[in-house]
Amino acid sequence: MIDRIESELLRGAAPLAVLQLLEQREMYGYEMVEALAADSNGALALGQSTLYPLLYNLEAKGLVRAERREATSGRTRKYYRLTAQGRRYLAAGRKRWRALTEEMDRIGLLGPPKPSTA
Repeated sequence: MIDRIESELLRGAAPLAVLQLLEQREMYGYEMVEALAADSNGALALGQSTLYPLLYNLEAKGLVRAERREATSGRTRKYYRLTAQGRRYLAAGRKRWRALTEEMDRIGLLGPPKPSTA
């Protein structure tokens, strides 16, 4: 099993992971907690005390929008969905992560080092 990602790395990954989930469909908070833990084999397991402040921050930045609705269970839940600005932010974040992993691969962190061209 993958070790838990260190907190500094997780801090940068968590907002993009949440936006990625919301790109697929709107979700409520606990549903996101469960999906992140399951989809990442526990590596991105966020507690509700971490997720909700993150969601409030994303909402304040205009990246997600929340709407209170009654669920089929009769409970009122706050559903989050990605905004157009959130989609752009997610696309830029994907590019940053791709560039970072390409450089890590180039120096050999992701496997055997590449032959030097110098």
